[in-house]
Amino acid sequence: MNYELITAEKEDGVGIITLNRPEKLNAMNNQLNVELQDAVKQLNADDEVGCVIVTGAGKRAFSAGGDIHEQRENDLKFTQEELDARSAVRSRGSYEISACPKPIIGMMNGLAYGGGAVLASSLDFRIGCEHSSFRFLAAAYGRINCTWTLPNQVGWPIAKELLFTGRVVEAEEAYRIGLLNHLVPCDQLKAKTMEIATTISKNRSDSVIGVKALLLQDMGADLEAQWANERDYTTTVARGAKAEEAFPEFISRKGRPLTS
Repeated sequence: MNYELITAEKEDGVGIITLNRPEKLNAMNNQLNVELQDAVKQLNADDEVGCVIVTGAGKRAFSAGGDIHEQRENDLKFTQEELDARSAVRSRGSYEISACPKPIIGMMNGLAYGGGAVLASSLDFRIGCEHSSFRFLAAAYGRINCTWTLPNQVGWPIAKELLFTGRVVEAEEAYRIGLLNHLVPCDQLKAKTMEIATTISKNRSDSVIGVKALLLQDMGADLEAQWANERDYTTTVARGAKAEEAFPEFISRKGRPLTS
């Protein structure tokens, strides 16, 4: 697919997707959503990529949310049944991004409001700067979203407050409540994000994918079920590497290994 509203590139084993409508604060219309979902699928299928980053063009916005002008036009153009069908496709795409086997990091270069906050909360974690802010606006405009993403990021009490109020969450608070894993100066944002993403991509991809799969599978399970899931996965899906495979540098290095 040729992309017009995003860019997708690879750097040091990391896929970087940039929402590229800076003049519209990277608002997410149908075309951008389709392109984003396709890029995630393509990078997930690329054996050279171990981790994916999603960010926005410019310094003002990660994404200001859904394209309201397009939504208004669609309300006039389509029947309710057609609107529901389009919404279902869009919602499924959001789920597939969240459930992408490979880790996806949000590089939060600016505000993430409405649909932008929905996308951000669907990612594995986020790294931000002083320009980062969030606003979960659904309740303010008569909609519902993020009930299955935000609680897993910040916990139920905080998620309830942010979803009920729709208030702005600035960068310092976002870091304090866990909505951002790291908060760095703007000029260090890409370097910090790439540092973490390349570290992930250099690890064994099957192990990283297995960890993410189990974490998603275990949400809501009791401790014994979590243990059993891990045991089953590491026995039937991805067995642990043999010593020769796991520690080749240690085994092949000159000199005898340290002994206690």
